Amino acid sequence: MATMTSLISCIIPVFNGERYLRYALESIFAQTYRPLEVIIADDGSTDGTAAVAAAYGEKVIYLRQDNAGPSAARNLGLSVAHGDFVAFLDQDDLWHQEKLARQISRFEARPELALCITFVQNFWIPELQAKAARFADPALLQPFPGYVGTALLARRALFDTVGQFDPSLYHADLKDWFLRVAEQGAVLEVLSEVLVHRRLHETNMSHYKAVAYREEQLRIVKAALDRRRRVSGAVHGQDQLPSFFRSEKK
Repeated sequence: MATMTSLISCIIPVFNGERYLRYALESIFAQTYRPLEVIIADDGSTDGTAAVAAAYGEKVIYLRQDNAGPSAARNLGLSVAHGDFVAFLDQDDLWHQEKLARQISRFEARPELALCITFVQNFWIPELQAKAARFADPALLQPFPGYVGTALLARRALFDTVGQFDPSLYHADLKDWFLRVAEQGAVLEVLSEVLVHRRLHETNMSHYKAVAYREEQLRIVKAALDRRRRVSGAVHGQDQLPSFFRSEKK
């Protein structure tokens, strides 16, 4: 059973996050929910990330590894997490102050619940407002169900069943993990409230990321279908995959 005293481990995977990390941390410490454990998993940053973390002293657990990608950083955080529940916040994103409280209340109401996500809304950094006007894609700024790490709250035990994130995937590791969750039949709830704000900036909107993401997505589609064939002995088309796999806002 979840309770309002259950420890939540909040993991921030970070690489060269000096510019935005402080804002992400402050959105965690502004949460109305307690108790919290805050873990910064530094994926080999070469900027001032370590100094930002050090300024918070014992309020955070700071870990560092050689650069191995965001999924490896998430796994590093998981390796030391003590909470009954785990949440992830990307270094450049923000949580609504009641994000964790509203999610944990759903676990209290539904003991069978394994994970909960919220709706997410993108926002542009000021420097890219001109680009945003030219881009003119209203769908990009529409709230959407957050099948992303930063919107997730999950029972720690779920990772023992489903496994951790695939470190060979740099861009589609979360999509792969949610697919494995669906295959296990874990009970998920989607809160329709926007409780996560995701910052759009030069790095996460890069052409390289889009190309690499598509390549990794093909890999995980094939892996998922191969698993289904082994289990059922039948060939399933891509339209058999969960609906969240076929909708991507960015």
